[in-house]
Amino acid sequence: MKNTSPWHRRRASAPVNRREFLWRSGGGLGGVALASMFGRDGLLAATANSVASSALIYPPRAKRVVQFFMAGAASHVDMWDYKPLLEKQHGQKWDPGESVELFQDGLGSTFASPWKFRPYGQSGKMLSEIVAPIGSVVDEIAFIHNLVGKTGVHSQATLLQATGFNTPGFPGMGCWVSYGLGSLNENLPTFVVMPDLRGYPSNGAKNWDSAFLSGQHQGTVVRVGSENPIEDLFPPRSAEFITSASEQAGLDVLERLNEQHATERPGDARLEARIRSYELAARMQLAAPEALDLSKESPTMLKLYGIDQSTKKWPAEINVPEETDIMGRKCLTARRLLERGVRFIQIWSGNDNSFPRRNWDSHEDIARDHGPLSLGMAKPVAALIMDLKQRGLLDDTIVLWTTEFGRMPCAQSGKGRDHNPFVFTNWLCGGGIKGGVSHGPSDEWGYKPANRNTPTQVYDIHATILRLLGIEHTQLTVRHNGIDRRLTDVHGESIKEIVT
Repeated sequence: MKNTSPWHRRRASAPVNRREFLWRSGGGLGGVALASMFGRDGLLAATANSVASSALIYPPRAKRVVQFFMAGAASHVDMWDYKPLLEKQHGQKWDPGESVELFQDGLGSTFASPWKFRPYGQSGKMLSEIVAPIGSVVDEIAFIHNLVGKTGVHSQATLLQATGFNTPGFPGMGCWVSYGLGSLNENLPTFVVMPDLRGYPSNGAKNWDSAFLSGQHQGTVVRVGSENPIEDLFPPRSAEFITSASEQAGLDVLERLNEQHATERPGDARLEARIRSYELAARMQLAAPEALDLSKESPTMLKLYGIDQSTKKWPAEINVPEETDIMGRKCLTARRLLERGVRFIQIWSGNDNSFPRRNWDSHEDIARDHGPLSLGMAKPVAALIMDLKQRGLLDDTIVLWTTEFGRMPCAQSGKGRDHNPFVFTNWLCGGGIKGGVSHGPSDEWGYKPANRNTPTQVYDIHATILRLLGIEHTQLTVRHNGIDRRLTDVHGESIKEIVT
């Protein structure tokens, strides 16, 4: 059958019994989709909690999580963490009274933010003008200003925030949530990842890989804004040569190979995970195109998210409307997926590695990089929070904003900032989070925590999110290589001060 668009292809075959369905799940996704409609007898992750019931000990305040990740290290002192002393001492020698080890030896003079700060909301939270749109929802947000990292190396610091470890080989946070709670829906992934179309972050897919968890828990990449948002979900246009007979022959071969594989490897869960992935892919052929179709949204809603519906192509040079449109499409798609039962969504920003830099890693020029990226991020993120709230979804959806580390209070090359793993900012809202608060101040420069004995670590944020999802983080474990592994390693305490 001739098809004009991969997002509108539909294929079908006759229903089959349970055994035949399992063995044939390696191909013929249209047939799998139909078979699954007739055979929902415990196959779906939606009905199966993988975690021991002993970990689910709290009344859940939240069901879903959205994680925003600003890749490259967004500057807290230029966005959320107002430091009057930087303005007062701008251009003077910066001297914290101790030796400072920096990533690129960018120890210049004290550097005030190029942007003005002013108070927003009833809480009076000081925000930079480049994140001014967040001011409309600032009373929903809990800011954590004393977060510390372990390294100033992008790859390691990114893994730490994404997986709880600064080395590869560990599941992403969304994988752990999928493992612990299962799915809220039958037809879409539990964990969705929206990368920046201009490039992957440090470590690439390792940030959302399931590692030693079953493969069904890994993040499914959705490239919002591309012609083919989910790769390999539909046959390519070049596959018109496939006939019913050739497809059946391929299914027969896969059946024999799968049966042989399972016979030789009793107890190996990888085949079952592969079968489940094919089942899900089949159902997604029907559900995903509708969920990702932003044309269903009103012009008012598109405008709220900053989505430009014109047909023009954005120029190569970075600009605020382009960035707003890019993030707006991700945020609106995220809301549509949350409504349809996707449990964990991870949205990445700023992975253009061309030079001059067009990402958050602003060594050379903080104003050139952070200005468009911040304004382009802030409007859609604020819109998502407002939209979730008016739909009643914010009450049980946690929104987390993070980055791998912050940036220094001193100048690098006159206009940029070097890496600062010693303190930076995360914020959360919704799903049991207390709004309008700032927890754990940084020092007068934004260089280190004000109280260096009681910093916040990523383990604490992960533990807090799991607690609000109803999970005791110390009990969400998997035995791997003789160790009971968990998202929070051997650390972490729930941050009681930011929970209602």
